[in-house]
Amino acid sequence: MSKVSHETRLALIVAAVAAAPAGLAETPGAECLDFIVDEQRLDCFDQAIRKAVNRTAAASEAGDLPPAAATTIMPPPLSLLDRAWVVDPESRKALVRLYHPNYGLFGRYTTDVNTAPYEPLFEAFAEEGDFDSVEAKFQLSFKARLWADDDRDLGVWFAYTQQNQWQVYNSDLSSPFRETNYMPELFVNLRPGIEFGDWRFNQLNFGFNHQSNGRSDPISRSWDRLFVEAGIERGDFALLAKAWARVRLGDDEDDNPDITDYLGYGELTGIWKWNDNSFTAMLRGNPATGKGAGQFTWMSPPLWGPMKAYVQVFSGYGESMIDYDWNQTTFGVGVALNDRL
Repeated sequence: MSKVSHETRLALIVAAVAAAPAGLAETPGAECLDFIVDEQRLDCFDQAIRKAVNRTAAASEAGDLPPAAATTIMPPPLSLLDRAWVVDPESRKALVRLYHPNYGLFGRYTTDVNTAPYEPLFEAFAEEGDFDSVEAKFQLSFKARLWADDDRDLGVWFAYTQQNQWQVYNSDLSSPFRETNYMPELFVNLRPGIEFGDWRFNQLNFGFNHQSNGRSDPISRSWDRLFVEAGIERGDFALLAKAWARVRLGDDEDDNPDITDYLGYGELTGIWKWNDNSFTAMLRGNPATGKGAGQFTWMSPPLWGPMKAYVQVFSGYGESMIDYDWNQTTFGVGVALNDRL
């Protein structure tokens, strides 16, 4: 799939304004300048270009504009994966972008509160009360490209994702953070650029990640993995397939030796964009044990600047590290800054 530089996008906008008749002329993309997130600002410009092209083409069909004017500014289709991994030869080799969704759930309800790992702490500190079934949840995630080749088809990335579950409404326990998960990653991103029919194989990542909750016994949880993730796409839909192998480092005691029984060895994630809405569905599990999890999310078009409404539904094992062996269904509502693609 062809790559479109920032300069090309701006040139297309200028061409659309210049080519449009007086009745149609406006400034495509002016509203996009309010976005502070690069990916969302570029998405907005891309949509503005397409709208300007459609208006110009309609004017041409109506006889108000020469047909050549519409065809000369038609941009090539953009790729979800190429945009996510900044596959633009004119982009900086070293840069920082948002990674997994950055969101905040004001309310996240669970059908079954997991108190079992904390019982020894409650007993030791003579705590009274219990965890609420409603809490807040938020996630922060970014990625940084450390190096890239001249075509930006190959790059080395570092990423960091932090997820927090906060008993903010639980005044009986002084509103503690129930769980915090940290996940740094180091990996290589490759763009194979292979086409088969209408599908394009545009992402291949492989590397190492560590995930833990940073706690001490008895509620310490952690694991290390080598992983490979492939991404294919077709239009506004992308499918990501990720497989991993657990790595045991050192002779430290394992706090969760059976974690792969519940989280398995891989996951599938589908992402679909429709009318500025974004839908994702994730499935993972271990067929040998019959345990796993699924997650569905919806992200609205921008509502307040870059902010979008966000809904998340999770069912199964492993919503967080402390819950890796706990089966529950959760439902959360809040806002998000970005989607994964």
